[in-house]
Amino acid sequence: MANNLTRFSPFSDLARFDAFHDFDDFFKHPFLGNLIPTQANPRINLDVTESDQSYVVKAEVPGVKKEDIKVTVDGNTVTIRAESKRNTEEKQGETVVRSERYFGVQSRSFSLPHDIDDGKSSARYQDGILELTLPKRAGGGGAKTLSIS
Repeated sequence: MANNLTRFSPFSDLARFDAFHDFDDFFKHPFLGNLIPTQANPRINLDVTESDQSYVVKAEVPGVKKEDIKVTVDGNTVTIRAESKRNTEEKQGETVVRSERYFGVQSRSFSLPHDIDDGKSSARYQDGILELTLPKRAGGGGAKTLSIS
């Protein structure tokens, strides 16, 4: 049991402190709490299920219009690209007190074990969830962009 014990020193991180090593992680340290505001980068989270005939991919893309989502299928590689646009403005009477804008692009590519039949593939976007139905095929083909309904 004694072999599994390790000595803990609360100052060990400070003793090994290097000003340029892991600089970004320094600001995420739990002792700093919420003193320094950080904005997390949005990420496209996926669920992929497989049957004998196809793959079904459910991707979280909240707050994006379906016109701003592009899905490309090239062989067994699928790419999802979403463009986000946000405008926030606070006014007091006719005077603008604060105005913030965010424009960004999220992109996620992944490969599947089988080539996809892009002619029979479909995409649907509802309530922030993009659902792709990707039938398997034996042959290859060129890249195709799916239209989202």
